[in-house]
Amino acid sequence: MNFTRWSARLPGTQRRAAARTDPAVSPDRRPDGSVPAARVEQLTEEAPPVPAVDDLPVRDVLGRVPALVALVHGPDHRLAYVNDAYVAAFGMRDLGARAREALPELDEPGLFPLLDQVQRSGRPRTLKSRKAPDGRSYTFTCTPVTEGDGSDDRGVLVFATDVTDHAEAAARLRASERRQRETAVTLQRSLLPQELEEPDDLRVAATYHPGGTEAAVGGDWYDVITLGGGRTALVIGDVMGRGVRAAAVMGQLRTAVRAYARLDLPPHEVLQLLDGLATEIDANQIATCVYAIHDPNEGRLVYASAGHLPILVRDEHGTVQRADEPTGPPLGTGGWVHTSGSISLTPGSTAVLYTDGLVERRDEDLDEGIAALERALSGATGTPQVICDRLVRSAGVTPDHDDDVAVLVLQHPARTGADAELFRNAALELLGGVEAAPRARAFASGVLASWRFPADLHDLGVLATSELVANSLQHGTPPMRLRLRRTDRRLIIEVTDGDDHLPRRRRAEPADESGRGIAIVATIATNWGSRRTPGGGKAVWCEFVLPKP
Repeated sequence: MNFTRWSARLPGTQRRAAARTDPAVSPDRRPDGSVPAARVEQLTEEAPPVPAVDDLPVRDVLGRVPALVALVHGPDHRLAYVNDAYVAAFGMRDLGARAREALPELDEPGLFPLLDQVQRSGRPRTLKSRKAPDGRSYTFTCTPVTEGDGSDDRGVLVFATDVTDHAEAAARLRASERRQRETAVTLQRSLLPQELEEPDDLRVAATYHPGGTEAAVGGDWYDVITLGGGRTALVIGDVMGRGVRAAAVMGQLRTAVRAYARLDLPPHEVLQLLDGLATEIDANQIATCVYAIHDPNEGRLVYASAGHLPILVRDEHGTVQRADEPTGPPLGTGGWVHTSGSISLTPGSTAVLYTDGLVERRDEDLDEGIAALERALSGATGTPQVICDRLVRSAGVTPDHDDDVAVLVLQHPARTGADAELFRNAALELLGGVEAAPRARAFASGVLASWRFPADLHDLGVLATSELVANSLQHGTPPMRLRLRRTDRRLIIEVTDGDDHLPRRRRAEPADESGRGIAIVATIATNWGSRRTPGGGKAVWCEFVLPKP
């Protein structure tokens, strides 16, 4: 084959050839024959002749380039030429043989189908950073070539550039990014609760899905906190931003929420404290959060929201209600007074708390995502974990989802039959003066006897009732109320009154006539506590863990 008859069909080749044969389009003269000013000096001086690119011998040029070059010809891709660099990399090759036999090293990078495409289409194709059998990485460019006489007999010029260093650097960068993401995910998961607390009156489940492999992990979190007295705090939040920093801020906020929850404050006061803390942690880092408290005696979910998405509640008939108000700005913005709202959570209801990764999509409005979640929740039945999984699937969350997703589902089950016997309530309004104490003791004794508690637990319950009522009569104001509650795991005794001064445990001196009631309750009960009630006043409670059957 006459190699000099072949030329690459590259941009500018035909234009330069026409320029040499047609003086009318000489680059040094204008159409009117005048010479550009910048060229006058060059034309008047004697300059050594410079060969044009098209006059250089193609074989010598390709033979000296460090890249690997091979030329194949015809529909069966017979080898016409390989340069010195190709021979140095893969050894001598038999000219005239088919490429599949003469160039087997091109099979692993997948070049043979590409040769067919270039042969048919007449357009160049490129494969980037493909590893060859010699262990090095190359970028292969296949360019169609034709004979100089313009015949349809085509060949393909294979040009391979060694990019091993770039490929290894890219691989190291990807490995570093993967390690950083794994570190962030590990930190994120370690800061989330490993096991959710199990309230007596609620069934809960949660799930967390980190963003896809190309996305850095975010700061989504959730938590379930038993407050005592049968009440439960539920939290979900999202720290803006990604990476280890967002996960670290999330961990600090979650720890602070658990500490503030132990103070048994109303939801809006907890968010007020978190708002100041978020500003101290990082003034440029903001977060959204919902903090809610469930009291089984009230049948409602009291909550406060700092820029977070609304809680959804599905009742026992399948109707979904959205808790929209009140909502304040995200944590860390400062200058806002948060308020609490409430939404009904009756027996048989299911509530869902979630982060924006579950409902937010780039191609649709956020309200459309929330509406789709409402529709999915309205038909979701089963355990909280089943509902969690169903909501995630209905939202189209996959392993390569571009945002973190956290979902917390809680159910207030409707109990009937034998199960309902394990959950009982009894209440007594404390009217009158000092005679209210013996009435309270008699009421507690009768209720605990009807609930068939063991004698020792019966006596401890009556004693705790007597001390809590006596404390309220001495230090509280009307209205006063005694409430007894049993679950399948504990007995809860609670006394409320109209005074908002919270009692505290203290050491009574021998001469003191008071101050021993709370100490006695703290000694005999498994746990005790007090809190201010929303309408003013306080509640003092204690609980006893029931013996396992």
